[in-house]
Amino acid sequence: MALSQPGARERRGILLEDKLTDAIAKKTTPILLDLGYDLVDLEFVEEGVNRYLRFFIEHLSSETPVSVDDCQRASEALSDWLDQTDPIPLAYFLEVSSPGIERRLRKERDFVRFQNRMVQIHTNQPVNGGKTHLGLLGPVTKEKLILLQDRQECTFNRDNITEINLYWESNKEE
Repeated sequence: MALSQPGARERRGILLEDKLTDAIAKKTTPILLDLGYDLVDLEFVEEGVNRYLRFFIEHLSSETPVSVDDCQRASEALSDWLDQTDPIPLAYFLEVSSPGIERRLRKERDFVRFQNRMVQIHTNQPVNGGKTHLGLLGPVTKEKLILLQDRQECTFNRDNITEINLYWESNKEE
């Protein structure tokens, strides 16, 4: 996964074992594809005393919203595989959901698909005086990402970025 860095997802809980989630993603992607879903993201986190294995899915067409029935169907198939293979020797809760309106961008295809959309970037080190930035997603390379802020380009080193999410602005009353 493109932005797997220690501390990248600390806001939602303590990130556990990127190697483990990468291995699980590799094995479960075909299961989800057979059901007509794409694995958008996967995380294994600890929140308080509980651990959660979270799958974020969307339809392969990506135009159809993910329903509760879709999540249940994927959850049942994933649960069967997880029970048979037991890749996590700890107690955890399995969750399956859509990536949501402020989805995390991690894969290279996300950066292409959501170019010119409003995103929020979090960085390890301050850039232009801050660690959180809003702007339109511009071109992305393996090393750099360009964000358009107030009609000016701001360049970010990808190794300084901890998280990128789509940013949804609610309709403002004028």
